[in-house]
Amino acid sequence: MHAKILAWHRTAKGLVVMALDIVLSLVATSLAFSLRLDSLHWPEGSQWWVYALAPALALPVFIRFGLYRAIFRYTGQAALAATTKAVGVYGVLLFAVLLFVGWPGVPRSLGVLQPLLFLMLVGGSRAAARFWLLNQEQQRQPSGRLLIYGAGTAGVQTAAAMGISGQFKLLGFIDDDAHKVGRSVNGVQVYAQAEAAALVETMAVTDILLAVPSATRGRRKAIIEALRALPVHIRTLPALGDLASGRVTVQDFKDLDIEDLLGRDPVPPNTELLARKLAGKVVLVSGAGGSIGSELCRQILAEKPRQLLLLDHNEFGLYSIHQELQALCVAGNLAVELHPLLGSVAQVRRLQEICGAYRPNVVYHAAAYKHVPLVESNPAEGVYNNVFGTLNMALAARDCGASHFVLVSTDKAVRPTNVMGATKRMAELVLQSLANQTSEGLTTFCMVRFGNVLGSSGSVVPLFRQQLAQGGPITVTHAEVTRYFMTIPEAAQLVLQAGAMATGGDVFVLDMGEPVKILDLAQRMVELSGLRVRNAEQPDGDIEIVVTGLRPGEKLYEELLIGDNPTPTAHPRIMKAHEDCLSWDALTAQLNTLKKATADGDVDAMKAVLTVCVQGYGPAVM
Repeated sequence: MHAKILAWHRTAKGLVVMALDIVLSLVATSLAFSLRLDSLHWPEGSQWWVYALAPALALPVFIRFGLYRAIFRYTGQAALAATTKAVGVYGVLLFAVLLFVGWPGVPRSLGVLQPLLFLMLVGGSRAAARFWLLNQEQQRQPSGRLLIYGAGTAGVQTAAAMGISGQFKLLGFIDDDAHKVGRSVNGVQVYAQAEAAALVETMAVTDILLAVPSATRGRRKAIIEALRALPVHIRTLPALGDLASGRVTVQDFKDLDIEDLLGRDPVPPNTELLARKLAGKVVLVSGAGGSIGSELCRQILAEKPRQLLLLDHNEFGLYSIHQELQALCVAGNLAVELHPLLGSVAQVRRLQEICGAYRPNVVYHAAAYKHVPLVESNPAEGVYNNVFGTLNMALAARDCGASHFVLVSTDKAVRPTNVMGATKRMAELVLQSLANQTSEGLTTFCMVRFGNVLGSSGSVVPLFRQQLAQGGPITVTHAEVTRYFMTIPEAAQLVLQAGAMATGGDVFVLDMGEPVKILDLAQRMVELSGLRVRNAEQPDGDIEIVVTGLRPGEKLYEELLIGDNPTPTAHPRIMKAHEDCLSWDALTAQLNTLKKATADGDVDAMKAVLTVCVQGYGPAVM
């Protein structure tokens, strides 16, 4: 019966509740007459008008207050308050009619007594329906057996939400606070962290939910490492702001953020410095629809520029970020002009038109081809986009008088073994050489170099998650390969900060923390999903990790510096590298040769130029 009732169409449910309220209004009227007249009542004469008037007044008022849009399973204080207000308005109208008409045999006090009885009946019916529906749902077999790590506000809110869902059976809380251990929260026991392994085994726990949203990244990593060996799925709650807004449901549980494994707390930017460079300015972001470009746009928008120019050749990516930024402007009441501009950085005339029309003060150049094997297979396109696209954008920015030009670079530009890394180092050389031409303009050129970004397009983490969802195997190119990682917001924030500190020709290097072994990352993702790695030691495991071999141009280890002894800056995560570059005349000659080789499709000639210009470049043997 429970399932059939829930399967009813919304209109049918509404009509049933309306019919119930009609009956309750008649019952309340009869009870009011009986109590007022001190005898069991049966209407006669003009008293019948009161029985007709009660539902005729109640239904329109209840509809106006939205009582028939509520979902009984989730009714709470807000729904009770709305019901009380609706019955209050109904009572005022009923009393006014009885007072004005003055039907014989109808006491005026009925206009007070009947609404009070009606409120009790309506409220009781809603409470009874909610209790029955929730009781039926909780009798269903839950799909998981859960421990909540954290008996604070977030954990308690989550436990309350689970009472509605019935999807998980809550077995207990785990907490580090000795004052909470041994006590209970709403009848649920609180255990110490040291008891976690025993609890998982004796209670057949399937999931552990981290409900510690205010913990530092380092503390979260320590908790995860302590739980990692347990055969359970570790989940996490959304941000603390979502919890504060009361939107905590079982549907908010999500897989653990891999950035928690990095164990590094972000360093906040110098907001005054950013505001001086961006507030009230015209800012252009190339590659605005990409992973880094779109996050740059979000963070730039918060600094309230006068105009934000979004340049990208990907129509859908450009449309998506423009729509998102428009919504942010409305939500934050930001008077920022947004201009979505379709175009490629390889189109010189288009860039000149844009810069001539809008005259940007600051340019963030994030447009690039970055996927190593794809660029290795399409070297001419990589050179056109990454090298000459950067040159085109830089010259257009300089000619229109831009004060700052910031290139988003990569650790793969350091002693590269692939075309993509070599083209990004050539792009750096272009800006370093332009910066040395102080007489040519007032534009400050700089570049920011960092490693892999978690969650960006082409990143290994989304690939691993997809492979996990498909049941494996997870593919790793080499057992010893390592990479530097940081989050997209952190990378974009540091790009903005570094660009604001530039003086000309600077090569900024972001502190990425310790490099992460990709094989270890894959193993952690399997274990934190509650599964086991299938290998020689565990032949009955769930997910196999397969080593496929290094791809063309791929390195075992990435570096961030070509030279030594980087200089610290005012920001603890940003260093300034000191690296050699070519003079503009020498570089121009090489660029001309590279352009001809690219136009001719001569891959060997292209790589020869890159070998001459890029220190440490050794083309992979195909």
